[in-house]
Amino acid sequence: MMTDDIPGTAQEPPGSTHFGFRTVAEDEKVGLVRGVFDSVAGRYDLMNDLMSAGIHRLWKAALMDWLNPRPGQHLLDVAGGTGDIAFRFLDRTRLRQANSDKPPVPARVTVCDINWNMLGVGRDRAIDRGILGGIDWVCGNAEALPVPSGSVDAYTIAFGLRNVTHIDQALAEARRVLKPGGRFICLEFSHVAVPVLDKLYDAYSFQVLPRLGRWVAKDEDSYRYLAESIRRFPPQGELVERMRGVGFDQVKYRNLTGGIAAMHSGWRL
Repeated sequence: MMTDDIPGTAQEPPGSTHFGFRTVAEDEKVGLVRGVFDSVAGRYDLMNDLMSAGIHRLWKAALMDWLNPRPGQHLLDVAGGTGDIAFRFLDRTRLRQANSDKPPVPARVTVCDINWNMLGVGRDRAIDRGILGGIDWVCGNAEALPVPSGSVDAYTIAFGLRNVTHIDQALAEARRVLKPGGRFICLEFSHVAVPVLDKLYDAYSFQVLPRLGRWVAKDEDSYRYLAESIRRFPPQGELVERMRGVGFDQVKYRNLTGGIAAMHSGWRL
C-alpha cells in the first residue's frame, strides 16, 4: 500500500491529527491511544507476537546489540511500561559487569509510559523476576517528559513513537533529557522495502491481524488501529531528517526483516 493510497494522509486541518486512518482533534488523541493500551495492556506481549509473528523479540535483542549497554548507565525507556526493554538493559549490564574486573557500578532504568495499566503490568513482571531495585516507574507523556534536562545516558522507545501526537516534539524532548554524548534509539514498525513482501505484509496487517485481534484478544478495533498507525508513521528517510531537524547528530537507521521494522539512532553531541 503506497502512501497515496492510505486514507487520511492529506494534511490534517489545524488543531487536528490522525488516529490510525481517522482525523481527530489533537487533544483527543492521547485519550484514544490510552484507551487502546488500557485494552491490550495485559496482552501486550501477545499483541507484539501477533503483529510481528514473534520476531519482535529478535528485534529487541538487535536494539540491545546496537545500544551496547554498559554498567553505570542511566537509561530512559519511553513507552516501555511492560518493562521489556528495561529488563533486557539490566540483564546486559549485569552480564557485562560479571565479566569485568572493574568495581561494580549498577545501571539504572527509568521507565516512562503514559498508561498506568501498562506500568502496572511492568511492575508486576519485575516483581515476578525478582527485580526489586534499579528501575523507576514514571507515568508521563513523551512530549513533555517529567525528567530533568541532560540527565540520562541513553533514551530508547520501542513501538511507541508512532502513537504520539507530535513526533517532532517527542524527538526534541528526547534530545533535551540526554546528556552530551547521550544516545537515542527508536525501534518501530516501519515501511517495507522489499518488493512482494510489502503486499504480503499489507494483506496480513489489514485482513488477518484485526481478525486475530478479535479471536485471540477479543479486541478487533485496537488491532486495526495499530495496523493503521504503522502505515501513518513516517518512512525511514523522513524520520532521519526529522531527527536531524531537532538537533540529533550522526543519525542512522537499520531496517529489520526487510523494513517491517526499523531502528533509528542519533547522538546528542
